[in-house]
Amino acid sequence: MTDLISLNDLTTEQIYEILDLADKLKKDNKEGREHHILKGQTLGMIFTKSSTRTRVSFEVGMYQLGGSALFLSSNDIQLGRGEPISDTAQVLSRFLNGIMIRTFKHSDVIELADYASIPVINGLTDDEHPCQVLADLQTIREHKGQLKGLKLAYIGDGNNMAHSLLHGCAKTGIDIAIASPEGYTCGQRFVDDAKAAAEKSGSKVIMTSDPVEAISDADVVYSDTWASMGQETEKEIRAKIFAPYTIDKKLFANAKKDAIFMHCLPAYRGYEVTEDVIDGPNSVIFDEAENRLHAQKAVLVKLMAR
Repeated sequence: MTDLISLNDLTTEQIYEILDLADKLKKDNKEGREHHILKGQTLGMIFTKSSTRTRVSFEVGMYQLGGSALFLSSNDIQLGRGEPISDTAQVLSRFLNGIMIRTFKHSDVIELADYASIPVINGLTDDEHPCQVLADLQTIREHKGQLKGLKLAYIGDGNNMAHSLLHGCAKTGIDIAIASPEGYTCGQRFVDDAKAAAEKSGSKVIMTSDPVEAISDADVVYSDTWASMGQETEKEIRAKIFAPYTIDKKLFANAKKDAIFMHCLPAYRGYEVTEDVIDGPNSVIFDEAENRLHAQKAVLVKLMAR
């Protein structure tokens, strides 16, 4: 690994190495053992999309690893005033040891990585959210004891979360079923990549418009907001289209009795999920949120440790 741009770039072995390291770092942290593996190193964090979990988890993660993190909003750097990404990448490479970027266009992350001589981490783009799915996989394994052979149902918009879940599940042998309204399905190249990976891992990729079909006998049920950042003007229209995809107790009952509910947050209760599900006994959303810290620490160590 030299960068983390997409989970599709990683092998199954690399994903499990990250998860195993994340588990170790989490256990050590809980037991008071410190690992200043990145002492003296600095991570630059570029944000053109705001975030709670991404900023705090990366900043705290670098601190716990003995390094430091530098917050860079688009208003703080020349990138926001039109400086070419290639110039920004080469300049920051002279100052920093790694870059995390959370932005809109996926191509911007690819270009940044192409010109940077230091590791680049995709903190989120409109196309993919690999760091979140690494934390998701860690959480699933914690609660289910395994990954391969499980079924994950994703109900909602075929967005960046769905794309990265396709990659992560297919690579680790999890059957994934995605239910989205017509016109809001996943990009075909993400589906094709997942199906190719699933052939190797022995898992299945199911794409449907029927939420009941997707959720039936699922071990994991996953939801996300119907209107991502930048789509706020579509919120009312999407609310009507996605209404049949709300995960309520009736729909959730089609999953296995011990199914866990996951959501990358922020969540809009009463829209994509009802309160009695997201705040119910099967919900693991805060374990999932915490694991952003541990999974990302593992990524930082893999990419930046000397």
